[in-house]
Amino acid sequence: MKKIQNKSEFAYMRIAKIIEQQILNGTLRTGDKLPSLRTICREYGVSQNTALSTYYYLESKMLIETRPQSGYYVRYSKTKIPALSQLTNPESEANYADSELLVRKIYDSLGENGHLPLALGAPANELLPIAKLNKGLIMATRELKGSGVMYDKTEGNERLRRQVARWSFAMECNLKHDEIITTSGCLNALSYCMMALTKKGDTIAMESPISFGMLQLAQVLGVKVLELPSDPQHGVDLDALEDALRKNKINVCLFISNFSNPLGSCMPDENKKQTVRLLEKYNVPLIENDLNGDVYFGQQRPKSCKTYDESGLVLWCGSVSKTLAPGYRVGWVAPGKFKDEVRRMKLYHNISSTSITQEVIAGFLETGRYENHLRKLRHTLHGNLLKFSRAISDYFPDGTMASRPQGGFVIWVELPKTIDTIALYEQCLRHKISFAPGRIFTLQDQYENCLRLNYGLLWNERLDRDLKLLGDLAKRCK
Repeated sequence: MKKIQNKSEFAYMRIAKIIEQQILNGTLRTGDKLPSLRTICREYGVSQNTALSTYYYLESKMLIETRPQSGYYVRYSKTKIPALSQLTNPESEANYADSELLVRKIYDSLGENGHLPLALGAPANELLPIAKLNKGLIMATRELKGSGVMYDKTEGNERLRRQVARWSFAMECNLKHDEIITTSGCLNALSYCMMALTKKGDTIAMESPISFGMLQLAQVLGVKVLELPSDPQHGVDLDALEDALRKNKINVCLFISNFSNPLGSCMPDENKKQTVRLLEKYNVPLIENDLNGDVYFGQQRPKSCKTYDESGLVLWCGSVSKTLAPGYRVGWVAPGKFKDEVRRMKLYHNISSTSITQEVIAGFLETGRYENHLRKLRHTLHGNLLKFSRAISDYFPDGTMASRPQGGFVIWVELPKTIDTIALYEQCLRHKISFAPGRIFTLQDQYENCLRLNYGLLWNERLDRDLKLLGDLAKRCK
């Protein structure tokens, strides 16, 4: 028995050393999928227990990782990229430096043929179930009264609202369909909430850095923005939030609780609970952008702040714009005790939402096709993130740091202080590469050496080559 055990131990170590060497010499690269356990058994003539021991050993050395219902993948990076420093440090007052022209230029470049769209935090067409969506569209025109050309209720498609309510059980939210209002995407939901809760001159607290769409919306509405320090892993700093609530007249907060844009941070559940209790103490509403919550790389979907809302102060906003159909513009909001105010904003500005696209999305949620699509999308994005991390480590200047998101579509990169990413952006455009400079994620003079990259693309040789070119151009700017 002892001899058999020794042979088994020798076998798994022998196989592990072979795979380890392939990883270390670059034959197997970060993000590559490893052979299945069955393949290891067949190729090396060993038992499944031996194959499992091989991968357990490699996992213990942080060389590989397992992904649920997908298999084992290489996670090793030869020169591991440093993580970001603990907290961002925005100034207490925004100076509203104008970045509108830069944002417009970024959006204009997205439609140009041949451009690599690293700037937009959304999946490539190749990662979306377009054929199935087209079939759903045909079915919706047949089943909807008047083929979907008539106005719907202001609250929105009832079938969709019921499915969103059912979907909320995954984060222990337990919403009812009559608590939900549909919108034209998540930004539209945020817009209704901000218009319902604020007036010109009010102050809204946001984490920093934050999505430029939210900053532009605040500027259009004439609302002052108080940018709060944020942890790259755990989101807005709760001590800073409490200090701001105590010292400032904050009318509303707006946070991205799960996989923020652009840092990719995710509030731990306990932080979400504390955030809600803190805002209840000061009676300050929270507009929660939970756009990316479904794109998680762990075992289960993270909860939302809405999960802990007992007073109706949390307005929970979501959408499929980043996960399924960006152009369909289907989103929703559960506004809590502010439902009447938000419904009034929708009635005044839009009357109702697009019937057909909401019906298509309702069908995806109802039949389970959405979850099947998400499972594949998560696996692809997680692999892409590992490949992007490897590329940043291999190609970008020494001293570069990057975030370590556990979900979502974007990674935040901090280059050496001497590099101006706006100037770098101008250079990259000449090579048909577009990214999002860090300066557009704040209303202050900061993040000039930072940039955001979208890893929701189809990984191929061109993408790897262009990331190398981006890194080379950054080195010349140093």
